[in-house]
Amino acid sequence: MNWWTKVRDFFESVWKELKRVSWPTRKEVYGTTLVVVVTILIFAVYLGIVDLVLAFIQKNVLLRQA
Repeated sequence: MNWWTKVRDFFESVWKELKRVSWPTRKEVYGTTLVVVVTILIFAVYLGIVDLVLAFIQKNVLLRQA
């Protein structure tokens, strides 16, 4: 087999496998994307609050003792 035949066979097998994949519906993609975005926002708010608390502690408690 020359390299061109190998490449062609590879892409043919990839195409066959892609036809067998069960692709999600638009509604499923929208739902899971929404879950990811909401989760990211919740963690961003949580980490922002933790950062503010730790910055307050550092500024008002730890630096005052020095």
